[in-house]
Amino acid sequence: MLAAPAPPVRHQQLIVTIYGLYGRSSGDALPVSVLISMLGSLGYDAPGVRSSVSRLKAKGVLKSIRQDGVAKYELSDTVLDVFREGDRRIFAPERATPLDAWVLAVFSVPESMRNRRHQLRSELSGLGFGSVASGVWIAPAQILEQTRERLTTRGLTQFVDFFRGDYLFDGPMRPKIAEWWDLKAIDEQFAEFLDLYEGAGELWSGLVGDDPEAALAESTAELRRDAFRYYVPMLTVWRRFPYRDPNLPLEYLPEDWKGPAVRKTFQAVHRLAAPLAAAHARELIHGHVDLVAP
Repeated sequence: MLAAPAPPVRHQQLIVTIYGLYGRSSGDALPVSVLISMLGSLGYDAPGVRSSVSRLKAKGVLKSIRQDGVAKYELSDTVLDVFREGDRRIFAPERATPLDAWVLAVFSVPESMRNRRHQLRSELSGLGFGSVASGVWIAPAQILEQTRERLTTRGLTQFVDFFRGDYLFDGPMRPKIAEWWDLKAIDEQFAEFLDLYEGAGELWSGLVGDDPEAALAESTAELRRDAFRYYVPMLTVWRRFPYRDPNLPLEYLPEDWKGPAVRKTFQAVHRLAAPLAAAHARELIHGHVDLVAP
């Protein structure tokens, strides 16, 4: 059995990752028994899984259905929209360049609706915006449409005006960027990821070679289970980063910025281990081995 890192992630976070990977297609609602098997592969017990499913249902993340007389759970429509929106950022994030425009989000929320103000700040921060001043947030313009969609879904667009343009400043941008984003906190999270997974790409290349299709075709049940145990927690940690990292031009970031190293590590493991992990998941869901990537 391959020794897998053990990042500090909770049952609920792992379940959401599992649904995002394997429970989004039509007919892919999952019974609790399958979730127990999947989380069992990750070292978690059945009572904890059942409790987490109940909490996710209460939060509106999961909804219960019956298929063929079996009680199952699937993602709520709202969460499905969030996953569809997030796929590009999680698996193929786009880095801005110094020639790209900026977008400003300027908002004003009445004091009587301060909870909406807090929600708006949280949404903008989660989309990768930095704070220029009170009620003024900035980000690369490439995320404007995604921001509009998210705020529309949340019922927050009435409070926000957007402006697109250039920043007219003759000095170095790095000090400004450091004022608007908490780069130190983001880089510390990158360092924690690398402490767990540095060298993971080379590890998986050494285990299975560099051809994902050949690796899947020649895989054993143990290797597929090991890939699942390795990949799902890793993705659970990784999927936070594309929202916290604004994907600013590297020219604006510290010279020792760890973002590129973290992305390279994740993408290397994703390319090789994700098909193997998916085959293990499909076996648990459908009861048979499929060694052809979907």
